[in-house]
Amino acid sequence: MATSRPAVITLTALAPISWGTTYAVATEFLPADRPLFTGLMRALPAGLLLLALARVLPRGAWWWKSVVLGALNIGAFFPLLFLAAYRLPGGMAAVVGSVGPLFVVGLAALLLGQRPTPRTLLTGIAAAFGVSLVVLEAAGALDLPGVLAALASTASMSTGTVLTKRWGRPEGVGPLALTGWQLTAGGLLIAPLAFLVEGAPPALDGRAVGGYLYLAVANTAIAYWLWFRGIGRLTATQVTFLGPLSPLTAAVVGWAALGQALTPVQLAGMALAFGATVAGQIGPRRKAADPRTLAFGRAPRPAASRRDTSPDACVPRPAASRRDIRPDDCVPRPAASRRDTSPDACVSAGPGPRR
Repeated sequence: MATSRPAVITLTALAPISWGTTYAVATEFLPADRPLFTGLMRALPAGLLLLALARVLPRGAWWWKSVVLGALNIGAFFPLLFLAAYRLPGGMAAVVGSVGPLFVVGLAALLLGQRPTPRTLLTGIAAAFGVSLVVLEAAGALDLPGVLAALASTASMSTGTVLTKRWGRPEGVGPLALTGWQLTAGGLLIAPLAFLVEGAPPALDGRAVGGYLYLAVANTAIAYWLWFRGIGRLTATQVTFLGPLSPLTAAVVGWAALGQALTPVQLAGMALAFGATVAGQIGPRRKAADPRTLAFGRAPRPAASRRDTSPDACVPRPAASRRDIRPDDCVPRPAASRRDTSPDACVSAGPGPRR
């Protein structure tokens, strides 16, 4: 059953909206100062759950492709994102992350052949500026390692998004299995780093267990499944323009659940960023359809460019021999000049091979 484009956009948008709740859940329910362990608990259980549901393993080249995508979208992205969040003041990590659409626009031009338009570039700049008004705080000096980590996390996720679009999925494999491969690979990459840097897992109480269950199931397994499903059905630029919904959701959750105030400047920034997100979903105008396409199902090729390479291609008889002027009136192609070996290939009945 086909899904309409607005429905696909809406479902895909649920992923960054869910990710916007991560900060509140981490600060209210989870052990402090364990970002790598939190990343591990988000990725690996979710990946194993989806693998159990899909019951499909990678084949051939998809073993290394899954590792690459898992490293970019999960294994490298999570640790770099948490490192930036711990080292940068206020919402600076979110501001740096909001330039993701601009990264994707550039990468899509290189890897997917999608030319950036002035409107797309302006929309990306507006989204980043709007997010900065919402989350940026002036207090504190910028930390160079933190800024580099934020840029690296954004570049990692952006590259993973574009490569996911470029490589697609193996035939017969759905987004559920593809998501499970990446989450499992990313979790396995985070595991040794987490134990090496942070040591043994912390003791968990009921609140922490509930928080990790939410992060693993809703915030990761379902959210990333929706995200990769959207990548398969939308352009890479459209998907990444949904990213600013994450910091906007974090601001709304902080206001509604944590009692954080929203200033008029922040509200203006939210409106600007949301408007840019909506504008990012508007695709380029399509050229008007040829009237002959509407009448016959497809427009005929210009005579000068026809080479009759399709199986049902044919050439009308010469005028001198025509008695019945029908579109499908043709004769078989002489054997010596055939370039199309299909049974119904045909050419003009004129003398000699056609050149």
